[in-house]
Amino acid sequence: MDVGELLNYQPDRGAKRPRGEDGGAAGGDEDSRGGKQQKGLSARELARYREAAGMEGGGEMRDTEELTGDKKRILEKLMDQDEEEPEAEPVDESSVKKMILTFEKRSYKNQELRIKFPDNPEKFMETELDLNDIIQEMHVIATMPDLYHLLVVALLVQNMERLDEQVKEEADGIYNTLAITENMSEFRPGLCTEAAQQGLMQWLLKRIKAKMPFDANKLYCSEILAILLQNNDNTRELLGEMDGIDVLLQQLSVFKRHNPSTAEEQEMMENLFDSLCSCLMLPANRDRFLRGEGLQLMNLMLREKKMSRTSAMKVLDHGMIGPEGADNSHKFVDILGLRTIFPLFMKTPKKMKKAAASEKEHEEHVCSIIASMLRNLKSQQRSRLLNKFTENDCEKVDRLMEMHFKYLEAVQQADKRIEGEKHEMVRRGEILDDGAEDEFYLRRLDAGLFVLQLICYIMVEISNSGISQLQQRVHQILNLRGGSVKVVRHIMREYAESIGDGKSDEFKEAERKRIMDLVENF
Repeated sequence: MDVGELLNYQPDRGAKRPRGEDGGAAGGDEDSRGGKQQKGLSARELARYREAAGMEGGGEMRDTEELTGDKKRILEKLMDQDEEEPEAEPVDESSVKKMILTFEKRSYKNQELRIKFPDNPEKFMETELDLNDIIQEMHVIATMPDLYHLLVVALLVQNMERLDEQVKEEADGIYNTLAITENMSEFRPGLCTEAAQQGLMQWLLKRIKAKMPFDANKLYCSEILAILLQNNDNTRELLGEMDGIDVLLQQLSVFKRHNPSTAEEQEMMENLFDSLCSCLMLPANRDRFLRGEGLQLMNLMLREKKMSRTSAMKVLDHGMIGPEGADNSHKFVDILGLRTIFPLFMKTPKKMKKAAASEKEHEEHVCSIIASMLRNLKSQQRSRLLNKFTENDCEKVDRLMEMHFKYLEAVQQADKRIEGEKHEMVRRGEILDDGAEDEFYLRRLDAGLFVLQLICYIMVEISNSGISQLQQRVHQILNLRGGSVKVVRHIMREYAESIGDGKSDEFKEAERKRIMDLVENF
């Protein structure tokens, strides 16, 4: 059978759709497959009628009367279709899912018969027509973006699983598929949860840990993973259940003693660190991080002084913050992490000083880690931490106070600029609403207020430690440099008011009371 014969071939469907005397489908409202007959004509039926009406010559050609009758019936059906089309069922999530299921079944059947009868098109032509019908039916979804996620995500993942990246075209196909996923996540952020649950998370983890040379697809996978985990506890939990924390730690361990060889590989490293930080926002993942010896890996990265050191500091910060970080805080002291963190507290690495933003970020993470340990440590581990501040004639207290005045000055300058803007707004008759006040507060935090709050918290904690040497040193330096206890108390009250976002009211109230008790005794 040549190509022309194949295109013109129409299987004998008489057995499946027996025709009555009037040429209509037998069975009334039900077709031979047990499903409800759709109103109007499908694309396949129209093609069949048109071919029948246009046949010329040959032993199979009907007589003139039959052709005339067929033409009349075609016109009648077309008119009926035009009249009945508005009554078509509305497309919703349920109907789309049915379409997808039908498409998958027909696609599988078509592939099965194509493999079984590769040289006999008559055997699989029926399934070709069935598949074409459902594809035409699914075109309506193109006009409904809100339903895209039902059609695209699961199918995209299934398609990527069968592609071979050793073939350039198929590797490009995976890259383009990831691009589609990224675009859809921007259009509808809620899609991330559904995509992850429909197999995307599992595929990404599998691809990231695959022993393949670094390429653009691995970089893109790390980026999509970071997007899925951003501000989404559902995907964070899913990754943890899939042992994804171990996968991230294994991939990052490569950069413990070696820097990324290219800018693209560095970007991938940062994406993996960001993914790990996002995961640690979920308490259950902190336990997995602890069991997976993530603290030991981060501690080694800090000691090795490679490019991974800055991000490792950020991971430690996320792992210890809040009461959920108590176990990690204790473990960090047990693995001699104090010997690692305090040299970084005493002196910001030279590479950080080249960029003011990076220096502030480094000092913010260091102070946050120390503040978290002061908040979480008990008994012996807490004593070991406090003793660090008494070493070498309280040199760490001196460094703490140096940072206090540095960030206090930066915040005071920002406050002056903000006050000037407020006066200007009042002069112009503009209203200072809550939105404007929130914007000003964010600017103060960015100027260094958050780091200043952490420093003041450390000051009041060590002053209330019962070690008189520390309290005396703090107040001595405050007096010598014209500082004020009132300023520290004001900063801490502001800090206490903003603490505990996402926590229960009981926790917020208890934490505020604890902080204010420290402030009153400062």
